[in-house]
Amino acid sequence: MTTGGWSASDLAAIDEADELRIAVRRPDGSLRPAVPVWVVTAAGQVYVRTWYRRDTGWFGGVLSARRAQVTAGDLVADVAVADVGVGAPDLRAAVASAYRRKYGRYGGGSVDRMVGEDAATTTLRLTPELEPATELRPDER
Repeated sequence: MTTGGWSASDLAAIDEADELRIAVRRPDGSLRPAVPVWVVTAAGQVYVRTWYRRDTGWFGGVLSARRAQVTAGDLVADVAVADVGVGAPDLRAAVASAYRRKYGRYGGGSVDRMVGEDAATTTLRLTPELEPATELRPDER
């Protein structure tokens, strides 16, 4: 898997989308059902978080697989996933600020959870794969 950067139009599509749909890749390359998550951009990168770190659901699945497919509007991209929430205070602060800007309209209750310390440790960076993975046909599994 080779990864690259996001284009300006990709970042704009992600910024404009209220949510990103993320589908975790199974070991055979097929996709689990997509779930909506809040998404932000900071310094030309794409980040997602959850309110708390867990080993289940989309977050646990993506931590295990390290690969997913994301959709935001017309953008569909296969991504590599990096866990960057621990030990990067400047990055965590930049991502928290991006969450406040983008989702502040939902009020403190929701946004405060996404910018708190528990959520900050769940920060994941999504990087587009240059060689996209494909969905396997049933006869290829």
